[in-house]
Amino acid sequence: MNRIFNFSAGPATLPQAVLEQARDELLDWQGRGLSVMEDSHRGRAFVELAERSERDLRDLLSIPDDYAVLFMQGGATLQFTTAPMTLARPGQGVDYLITGHWGKKAAAEAAKLRPVRVVADGEALGYRSVPSEEEWDTGADAAYLHYTANETLHGLEIDPPPDADYAPLVCDMSSTLLSRPIPVERFGLIYACAQKNIGPAGVTVVIIRPDLIERVPQGTPLALNYRKIAAAGSMLNTPATFPWYVASLVFRWVAAQGGVAGLAERNRRKAQLLYDHIDSSDFYANPVDPRWRSWMNVPFTLADPALDARFLKTAEEQGLYGLKGHRAVGGMRASIYNAMPEDGVQALVSFMGEFERAA
Repeated sequence: MNRIFNFSAGPATLPQAVLEQARDELLDWQGRGLSVMEDSHRGRAFVELAERSERDLRDLLSIPDDYAVLFMQGGATLQFTTAPMTLARPGQGVDYLITGHWGKKAAAEAAKLRPVRVVADGEALGYRSVPSEEEWDTGADAAYLHYTANETLHGLEIDPPPDADYAPLVCDMSSTLLSRPIPVERFGLIYACAQKNIGPAGVTVVIIRPDLIERVPQGTPLALNYRKIAAAGSMLNTPATFPWYVASLVFRWVAAQGGVAGLAERNRRKAQLLYDHIDSSDFYANPVDPRWRSWMNVPFTLADPALDARFLKTAEEQGLYGLKGHRAVGGMRASIYNAMPEDGVQALVSFMGEFERAA
């Protein structure tokens, strides 16, 4: 079997060791003669897995004890609705910092439910930079301030979090969670869909401060009710057991890599290697302000767009998959999440040099 290097933005590459363990346990989980997909989520074995996975995630991210950790469904998109519906009173405003495609979608969903104030929008900057905080239009009446930590389409990442003490920070960390240490205590709510750094699609991790859980109004639908989901151990209904199981294996894998601090150093090196190659060439270009360049998603263009199709075809022939940029922005994009080994980035850089010389 020849494993390719998968640079897709999501569903993204998973650690090979995790895939191999999931394969080996697929038919006979814990020697019990059945798959984890067939076992009861109410049974002792799965409940222990769920409890252990929460402890492991808390340890990896140093999550304060009073924060709730939830394993929900519906992806980040469901959180676009859940946050404004349950954290803001009817008629209360919510603030959104928009730095790209996903922040814009989150604000649009929130606007269906609550008054949205866009504190700043980087569209005028081509979503290549973040508007200066001195320019933000904020107000003390907002239920929260929402931002997207990493915009996968545009390759723009905000780290550290903004200094906004007038309202709780709510953050879509789908592409950032587990890639580096984060100050969880600075956030009111963090959410992240799994299919970047956590596991297969189907699970959404939610980390929420207790005072925000208390905001959830009575009568909130069960699937959106942070309070009831927390009280039920994320098992109000049958959870996505297989993605949750794989996520639990990923958490153990992350710990074995030196935790998020160890992965952060590796991720920094991977990104630097790719950016350095792009910046040293007149053939490739990355449009993002270096201050805001993402560690996880590296978009780039070729000097002659007519060569794009050949670049992609040749790359796939050499086992470099998923490099086509999103249709909204074009060009190329290399997503180099936690599970992408340094060898994969080196292989991409070597191919880019060869392609440039042959063009």
